[in-house]
Amino acid sequence: MVTIKGWSRLHRWSSLVCTLFLLVLCLTGVPLIFSAEIDRAFDHTRHDAPRPGMSAPSLDRLIAQGRARYPGQAVISLFQPDDAAAIILRMAPSLEAVHADPALEHLLVFDAQSGRLLREGSRAALSAQSPTAFLLTLHRSLLAGLWGELFLGAMGLLFMVAIVSGVALYGPFTRKLAFGTLRRHRGARILWLDLHNLLGIVTVVWALLVGATGAMNTLAVPLFAVWQKHEVAASLTPYAGRDLAGQDHLASAQHAVETAMQALPGTTMLSIGFPNDREGSPWHYIVWLQGDTPLTSRLFNPVLVDARSGRLTAIVSMPWYLRLLEVARPLHFGDYGGLPLKIIWALFDLATIVVLVSGLYLWWRKQT
Repeated sequence: MVTIKGWSRLHRWSSLVCTLFLLVLCLTGVPLIFSAEIDRAFDHTRHDAPRPGMSAPSLDRLIAQGRARYPGQAVISLFQPDDAAAIILRMAPSLEAVHADPALEHLLVFDAQSGRLLREGSRAALSAQSPTAFLLTLHRSLLAGLWGELFLGAMGLLFMVAIVSGVALYGPFTRKLAFGTLRRHRGARILWLDLHNLLGIVTVVWALLVGATGAMNTLAVPLFAVWQKHEVAASLTPYAGRDLAGQDHLASAQHAVETAMQALPGTTMLSIGFPNDREGSPWHYIVWLQGDTPLTSRLFNPVLVDARSGRLTAIVSMPWYLRLLEVARPLHFGDYGGLPLKIIWALFDLATIVVLVSGLYLWWRKQT
C-alpha cells in the first residue's frame, strides 16, 4: 500500500520532470485554443462572396489551373480547410521528391466560391502567414518532429501520474480546512500551497482530459501508419500487379468525390489524395469525407475510388483506436462547443499555469 510519504515523493518527482514542458504546452495552448479566430483576424485575403445561382468550382478546373501553371508536375492532393473559405491544391515534382526535400512542395490556394487563385507558395511560406502556425508546431512536437511528439506524449502520461498522486494527497493535506480556504496570514509559502491545492483540485477533471487527449494525439502518426499498412493494404490486394495510374490518364476528381459522397450520404469532402505508391494507393483516389453536423464533422471516412474508371472500390473502415483519436483531437482544444467552450478551456489552461508555477515555487522554497 502506498503511504502518504510515497504519494508525496511520486507527486514531487513526476511533477518536476514534466513541469517545464507542460508550461510550454500551456503557454502555447492558450492562443491555439483560439487559433481559428486569430488566423481569420490576421488573414486579409479578400474572398469572393457567394452570389445567387453560383455553384462551387469544379475540382477538375482547379486541378487544370494548377497543372497549367506547373507543367509536368504532379498533383499530390487537394483539400478544403474547416472554414471552407478556400480549397488548397498540393503540387510537387513528385511525392518522392517532397519526402527528400519538403521545400519542393508548393500550395495553390483557391477561393472556394469562385475558384479564383488567391495565393501560392511553399508550405513554409504560407504557414509563415499564419500567426499560430509556429505555436502549433512548438506545441505539437517542440520543433523536433515525430520524436518530439512521442516525447511530449510521455510527458503527458507523467502529468497524469502527477495529477493522480496530487489527488491522493489533497484529502490528507486539506482535511482540517474548509474548501477554498486561502491562509493569507500564514505567509507567502502557505498561501501559494493553498492556491496550488485549490486550483489543482478544481482543474483536475479538465487536466486529466486534456492530458490524456494530448498524449493520445501524439500517437496519431504511428497509429495511422499501422492502419494504412494493414487495413488499406487489404483493400488493395485485388489490384496487385496492375499498371499504375499515371496522372495523364485519370478519371475526373470531381466525379470521384461525388461518387464517394453518394456512397456516404450526409458527408462533405475534406480532401482527395491522388494515386501514389508511397502514401495511400497507386491505383486509387482516396477521398476523405467528414460529417456535415457539428459532431460528425470530427469523424473522417476514407473512400477508395478507382482512379481510372471512377468507380467506387471500397469504404475503408476506421479502427476504434483512430476513431478515439478523432474524438480526442477537438476535445484537446475545446473545439466542440464554439467560442463559449473555448473561453472555458482557456480559463482552465490559465489556472493550470498557476498550478505549475506554484508547484515550482513550493519546491524551490523547500530547497532554500
